[in-house]
Amino acid sequence: MAAETDTDTDPSALISEKVAGGILPKVLTTFDMVAIFVAIVLFITNAAVIQSAGPAAFGWWIIGFVVFLVPCAIATGQLGAMFPGEGSIYLWTNKAFGPFWGFFAGFCAWWPGVLVMVATGTAVLAFLGFAFPAVASWPVQAQGGLIVAMIVFSAVVAVLRFRVTQNVVNVVFVLYGLAILAMFVAGWSTWPVATTRRPTHGTSASGRRPRRTG
Repeated sequence: MAAETDTDTDPSALISEKVAGGILPKVLTTFDMVAIFVAIVLFITNAAVIQSAGPAAFGWWIIGFVVFLVPCAIATGQLGAMFPGEGSIYLWTNKAFGPFWGFFAGFCAWWPGVLVMVATGTAVLAFLGFAFPAVASWPVQAQGGLIVAMIVFSAVVAVLRFRVTQNVVNVVFVLYGLAILAMFVAGWSTWPVATTRRPTHGTSASGRRPRRTG
């Protein structure tokens, strides 16, 4: 209550700080916030891209986690402690650099979501093409209709009650974790077999030296 009172009496407080805290209920838990931010930075489709890197990808993942995600978490926690009001990146940038850059940062955080919605529709279409090859032969109108249907479905989910939408995000987060765990276990269990079957210098995959001809 003390923090809310200070915000209400502070003449430099933004409107979002004064209004959002009073009209928006606090329904997110710590697990909800973790699920949201993991879903933002982690894309399951990247797993198929990095497999060509081999075991070295795990080392780069660890390096990226240490030098990027950990400093981001520390900076976010520090900014949240310094500016505990509502608004996140918009509030922090506004307090540090002024209203124009606050708007710019907020817009840059929002606008990619619009583009991602279109990209998600095309990604779903591509995955359906792998599962059902006949989808690839659909006319452009049908494929575009499927993308529009995905966008409309996402809009319907977005206007549901916040708790309902967050439950959907939490389910996707758990499925993400299970899929990544399954890929890790599968890769770890087949790695010794792949290394034992790898041909050595001067031998074939069966272990025999190739015959010389001519």
